[in-house]
Amino acid sequence: MNTEASSLDESVELKKLNLSVDVKANSACQRHVKVTIPREDIERYYKKQFDDLAPRAELPGFRAGKAPRQLVEKKFRKQISDQVKGALLMDSLAQVNDGAHFSAISEPDLDYDQVNVPETGSMTFEFDIEVRPEFELPNWKGLTIERPEREFTAQDVEQYLKMLAGDEADLVPVNGPIQAEDEVTFNIVASADGKSLFTHEETSLAVLPVLSFNDGVIEGFDKLMIGKTTGDKISSTFSVSEHADNIDLQGKTIELEFEVLDVKRVDTIDENVLADKYSLESPEKLREEIKRSLENQVSYEQRQQVRNQISAVLTDSADWDLPPELLKRQFRRELSRALMELRTSGFSQDQIKARENMLRQDAMARTETLLKEHFILERIAEQEKIEDEPADYEIEIARMAMSTGDSPRRIRSRLEKTGQIDVMRNMIIERKVIDLIEKEANFKAMPYELPTKRKIEAADFSVTGDSSGFIPEAKYDVQPETAIPGQPKKDGRD
Repeated sequence: MNTEASSLDESVELKKLNLSVDVKANSACQRHVKVTIPREDIERYYKKQFDDLAPRAELPGFRAGKAPRQLVEKKFRKQISDQVKGALLMDSLAQVNDGAHFSAISEPDLDYDQVNVPETGSMTFEFDIEVRPEFELPNWKGLTIERPEREFTAQDVEQYLKMLAGDEADLVPVNGPIQAEDEVTFNIVASADGKSLFTHEETSLAVLPVLSFNDGVIEGFDKLMIGKTTGDKISSTFSVSEHADNIDLQGKTIELEFEVLDVKRVDTIDENVLADKYSLESPEKLREEIKRSLENQVSYEQRQQVRNQISAVLTDSADWDLPPELLKRQFRRELSRALMELRTSGFSQDQIKARENMLRQDAMARTETLLKEHFILERIAEQEKIEDEPADYEIEIARMAMSTGDSPRRIRSRLEKTGQIDVMRNMIIERKVIDLIEKEANFKAMPYELPTKRKIEAADFSVTGDSSGFIPEAKYDVQPETAIPGQPKKDGRD
């Protein structure tokens, strides 16, 4: 008897709902879905709930489980209704998602409280959902792609060593006029039409050709500052990015005033001291690590330039409109992935910050291209049956460990806690698809320019306000301090 009941329950649970699903396209990535569940399925779910309840039901005048079924159903029907509703919604949404109606990329926008199980007739509920657009795959085989290449020489290493020595040297106070590459502390006031908007006090910036903020850049920053001294106030205009977090100031030109508080200059640094900063035994070991870092950087540039060219070809005909809210959410993921790749490729914190600011300033346009690319690469992965494997995660986490000096176990734990494992999965799948496209491509070599001098000073804030309200920084509690993979610094200036 019990065995038969168990088998019946399993057959009820496994039987599919006879759903009627009506899908309307609001846009390329948005669908409005109306689901209708027939009465016989509703009663089947009620029967399952009462089958579970009847042996335990207690009614006045009857021992537990001995009350007539009709009385049990009459007494507990309202209480059971919410359980039936929950089960019907969960199973029907899963069935819709498993069907060939669309490929969902978000959770359904469904108001649970507005859904009711009627006493008679069918049950109907509606929701909006974001989906992957439908499109024809572009031809991705046999592409002609330019790829940067370079064999690093001893002279290249010496040039990079000189730049690294400047970045890592101590700073000493200067009484004279500002020179290029000096470190200057400013009070910065942003204003419009003579009215102060924001003030950023005691901000330390290097005097380089370009000053980059989260929401825009100042070209010729070095020319603006060279020759000025402590106490001077220097005015400049600032074009706010079209994608700045401060909506009221997007695309507008505001005034900036820089008040010079103090000036510092790089002191000379000995090669042995520099090697010690990176916990290396000797300048020779330092040179070995620099060469390895340069090779990692050119590998990253190869991937990026190859990917950009592939992306341009793949997305050329992708003219679908993407919802702004989807782009905003997706940018967080794209930023996290971009920083993750930079951290495993031997770039310094200054280089990473400069690239992060560039990403933020062109947030929507870049994210739209990357999201379209993601949809296309995902389709190719499905077509070619490309999947992630446990070993893929071990490799990526090992690279992060090498870059940060932290343990793979701790890095994996932090990635899981912050939800970055899913970001890593996308990175792995997309990289495999790009590798496949590369295997089918024809390559043309192009020179790679060695970075021998910093040109961009990257501030870690927005002139027009805090960026954290729109796009939180992608942090894993893993912040590499060094430009050389595998060697955490002992000390050094911020």
